[in-house]
Amino acid sequence: MSSAVATPVIAPEIYDTKKMRRRRGSPDYVGIGLWIALGVTALLWFLPLYLMFMTSVKSKPDLNNLPMWSLPTSWEWGNYASAIDTGDFWTTAGNSLLVAIIKVPLGLAIAAAAAYALARIRFRGGRTVLMVIAIGSMVPVQIGLGPLFSTMLNLGLLDSLYGLILPYLAFGIPYQIFVLYGFFRGIPEELEESARIDGASTFRIFWQIILPLAKPALAALFVLDFVATWNEYAMATTLLRTQSNWTIPLAVQSFSTQHGTDYGPMNAFIFMSAIPVLIVYLLFQRYFVQGALAGAVKG
Repeated sequence: MSSAVATPVIAPEIYDTKKMRRRRGSPDYVGIGLWIALGVTALLWFLPLYLMFMTSVKSKPDLNNLPMWSLPTSWEWGNYASAIDTGDFWTTAGNSLLVAIIKVPLGLAIAAAAAYALARIRFRGGRTVLMVIAIGSMVPVQIGLGPLFSTMLNLGLLDSLYGLILPYLAFGIPYQIFVLYGFFRGIPEELEESARIDGASTFRIFWQIILPLAKPALAALFVLDFVATWNEYAMATTLLRTQSNWTIPLAVQSFSTQHGTDYGPMNAFIFMSAIPVLIVYLLFQRYFVQGALAGAVKG
């Protein structure tokens, strides 16, 4: 004997009355608070960029006589040309871009493959390996600068951009493996089993199923790793000696040391150095809010 469960039906007039009560009721304090928090956060993020840009387009008399947030009396776009020439911007930005373009995708590829192997292959000592990797992601860069300098010197890779990429990979990959391991463990194994029944190989499953599902995590790690690589200073100043091999942080430090009173060109240089990071973020930010398994299982 089957029993039916009655579903309550709300009359249209009652539903409309409830909607009107919600509209005429007390304000949504939670929503107001969230909007206020969003506005304050946006202001705190935008204000330094605004002040930096305003300083970069002001002349020295404007900087001495006008408030920092006010518009300049004359827009000194020549500060940008002066910053490019004085700080050798195109060379240093090209060096940073070369290091980031090679290091970030290569590091993510190695980390994704290693994390997938740890998440799916069962072997003795797997947890120990994962624990060692987790500990490696917590090691501060500063304590390894001395041995790192000696190692690069013995390998003949000192004062080389490609020699700088190796320690960047060594210090960046453990954290990425640790993050991606937890992400891959959350992907149902039934997806892989279905693909194996259809004759897919392990590499094909990893390339065509796992990596597309991992786009949100990979995009987030890509942005974080790009920003960290672009702004890294400690290892760069330890390993790079020739000015032609300098990256952006070294050029900014040299610019502020030698031309610290030229606030217009100095802020122009810093503002230009932040543009590539902003572009990378805008390109990948849409993946941050995507569901990890969106569209993975068809009904």
